[in-house]
Amino acid sequence: MRRVDEAVRQVIGDAVTAELKDPRVGFVTVTDVRTSADLRHARVYVSVLGDDGHPSEPERREASLAGLRSAHGFLQGRIAGELRLKRTPALEFIYDDTTDRAMRVEALIEEIDRS
Repeated sequence: MRRVDEAVRQVIGDAVTAELKDPRVGFVTVTDVRTSADLRHARVYVSVLGDDGHPSEPERREASLAGLRSAHGFLQGRIAGELRLKRTPALEFIYDDTTDRAMRVEALIEEIDRS
């Protein structure tokens, strides 16, 4: 399953970066994909970076997720075209806050170092 997850992540990441023209989608990174065993569903975890490398605002996150959800059919088509899978999974986009938490920890460490 890991190879399928990685292949789907690569296809979606490339399509979002190079081909998706929706202005709502900001600086999005596909961090992980988890497909179900029967390949009917795929959870796509994304992070959204804000201005100057800071965590994104909630409105920007929601707008990016809405843009990705509206591009669902296009992205599924890219997966179907590039990967020869038994089924093309239905995509569910979920915000991954790991990057935000890492930035917060880094900021706290810097604050402690300054003290």
